[in-house]
Amino acid sequence: MTPLAQKIFKACHLTGNFKLRSGLNSTEYFDKYAMEADPQLLKEVTDQLLPLIPKNIDLLAGLEMGGIPLTTSLSLKSGYPCRFIRKKAKDYGTMRLCEGGEIKGKKLCLIEDVITTGGQVIQSCQDLRALGAQVIHVLCVIFRGKNFKRFEKENLKLTYLFSLDSFKTSN
Repeated sequence: MTPLAQKIFKACHLTGNFKLRSGLNSTEYFDKYAMEADPQLLKEVTDQLLPLIPKNIDLLAGLEMGGIPLTTSLSLKSGYPCRFIRKKAKDYGTMRLCEGGEIKGKKLCLIEDVITTGGQVIQSCQDLRALGAQVIHVLCVIFRGKNFKRFEKENLKLTYLFSLDSFKTSN
């Protein structure tokens, strides 16, 4: 296990009975907010994600809620502007799905913290494409899943820092 993986594991790994957003049950969970709320750990994660940002994009797009601190940190370091993506458009105020500026015609890299099945990521990419964005890449810290077919079917390249197996080598 890399030193960064050890730090993430120590700060975020919980055991018990957890229902995941996908509806799956798990005996382990990564409390990603513990990682994103720790400025030093967030900086280290950002530094590792930075070289993984594709060069052919216009914007970073952070999926609420966990993708937003990562996206903001990556934006500060990379100079890429960012947008904040809601899982569902507000039903009041501006009623926007995407905050921070225009996305129509822009190439986006969607940022997320932890992905298991990719259900919300795929839905958000479809929603953004319906608004005229070109979502071409997904970048996450931890990919818990095994199946890339959902991403391939949507013409999305998925890149991640760690798989669930990255934390299994030695605790």
